[in-house]
Amino acid sequence: MTHASEDIVRLGRIVGLFGVRGWVKVYSYTEPREGIVAYKRWLLGYPEGWQERQVVEGRRSGRSVIAQLDGVEDRESAQGLLGLEIGVARDALPRLGATEYYWADLEGLVVQRKDGTRLGRVERLLETGAHDVMVVDGESERLIPFVVGAVVLDVDLDAGVISVDWDWD
Repeated sequence: MTHASEDIVRLGRIVGLFGVRGWVKVYSYTEPREGIVAYKRWLLGYPEGWQERQVVEGRRSGRSVIAQLDGVEDRESAQGLLGLEIGVARDALPRLGATEYYWADLEGLVVQRKDGTRLGRVERLLETGAHDVMVVDGESERLIPFVVGAVVLDVDLDAGVISVDWDWD
């Protein structure tokens, strides 16, 4: 079964092999890291499109996450999965509160000051411990805290715009 890209949220990628029974190492974007294995149906990003795979088992192993996928019984089969992105259908994600957002939904949005001055687009987000930070790519790269109310005034996903109170350059 293949899926349209816009209905998929990327949660990680397969980065290595674990053992000889087809297990793979996963770089997870979820928090907590092992949260990725709570999704039992992964979509893997093959060159020809997204294909569904069932997660048989998975867990955290040291700093890594490891998983076994249905139909992947040995190391050679797992080898073909290296480098593939892992996604899930958007409707499989938990609902969020009014001021909560998935990073995947913020990336690519235009960031502008409250007076309408465009600062650039969200290239990516960083977790710093205190709060998340938007990396905004424009005339220059800016690091803008994603603090709703204090810095982030509005997020309009439909219009693709984040309004900020940010005068630092």
